[in-house]
Amino acid sequence: MRLTVVGYWHGYPEKGEATSGYLLEDGDVKLLLDFGSGVVSQLQNYCSVQDLDGIVLSHYHQDHQADIGVYQYARLINNGMNKRLKETTIYGHQDDEQAFSKLSYKNAVTSQSYQEGVPLSIGPFTFTFKKTMHPVPCYAMHIENKGKTIVYTADTSYFSGLADFTQGVDLLIAECSGYEGDQIAQYGHMTSEDVGKLAKQAKPGKIVLTHLPHAGEHEQLQQEVAKHFYGEIILARSGSQLTL
Repeated sequence: MRLTVVGYWHGYPEKGEATSGYLLEDGDVKLLLDFGSGVVSQLQNYCSVQDLDGIVLSHYHQDHQADIGVYQYARLINNGMNKRLKETTIYGHQDDEQAFSKLSYKNAVTSQSYQEGVPLSIGPFTFTFKKTMHPVPCYAMHIENKGKTIVYTADTSYFSGLADFTQGVDLLIAECSGYEGDQIAQYGHMTSEDVGKLAKQAKPGKIVLTHLPHAGEHEQLQQEVAKHFYGEIILARSGSQLTL
């Protein structure tokens, strides 16, 4: 499987970029993990909007789902131009019924709910979900495909159950919203120190740091995580790709 970083910024996108969005592919199957601000525009550097098989949302904060409405319009317009469209499903939790109810739209896209701890098969991928520590309901994702595993933390502060959920995965996509010493746990986010602690316990094959802050030098985040974890540490960048 191949993972492409479509967007990685925390809160809002910097010029010409996007907040959270990660394209996951195996053969002709294409899924988006989260769909934040700017993702529709940036996605088209890697695939067309009509070629997505599904979108899996961790939660309903705008930097993770702002472009859902834009995507729905894109589907309607392309359908009106008689373009070939894959059937697409948006997957989300029902802890917020009002937000979930807005995911399906006319004949453009359908929705399906997921539940914590219940495996969900989407094409060749098997997802399981774990609720995180965040001000609104949010779910980390464990993804398995042909013996390879990924965990995407989504938004969360550190908690010991996240290490159990992440144990031994090939790739950890970890939110890293602050630098060592930043007081952000109360907002449901991790610092570089928290990510290092998580990685030390979970022992992933490699880490991608994402959901990055708008201040400071991001290379410092790598250095701070490396105090605790001696494996490969990658900074998310628009268009960066990893193959497992």
